Amino acid sequence: MSTGVNIFQGRPDRLPSDVRVAVVVARYNDTITRRMLDGAVATFVAAGLPADRIDVAWVPGAFELPFIADRLATSGRYCAVLCLGAIIRGETTHDQHIARAVGGGIEAIARARGLPVLFGVLTCDTLAQALARAGGDSSTGYAGTGNKGAECASAAIEMITLVSTLPGRASS
Repeated sequence: MSTGVNIFQGRPDRLPSDVRVAVVVARYNDTITRRMLDGAVATFVAAGLPADRIDVAWVPGAFELPFIADRLATSGRYCAVLCLGAIIRGETTHDQHIARAVGGGIEAIARARGLPVLFGVLTCDTLAQALARAGGDSSTGYAGTGNKGAECASAAIEMITLVSTLPGRASS
């Protein structure tokens, strides 16, 4: 690495205990989203964030995630907002329209508010795929491929610590 290069990097494993985060969770497909929420909370707590510094807002479905995420992001109370949902393909293209709107909405909020707003929304073909990405299903012995809620929280931790090291300040 060249000398004189400034490198900014967050830490994915440690948070100051005085920050506050918000998690917006879709109730639709809650057998999936509850597992994702549990994974996110466990990850934040393991990184040193007290549980009482995590606020959770439940919304009816994934489509409502951006609206509430924006309300929380504009409050000035949070260092990051996670959006957790599960969109599972049906017999029509409805899932594609919802996923596109939600993804675009979440990305726009982050840029407009200068705050990490994270996309923890599963877009799966089947319920089995969604269960696998939410930590598996112990009742069936299906181990899964990790917990996307936990992964989203890890990304939030890294972004919070990265933003705190950057010069300048976030736009409001």
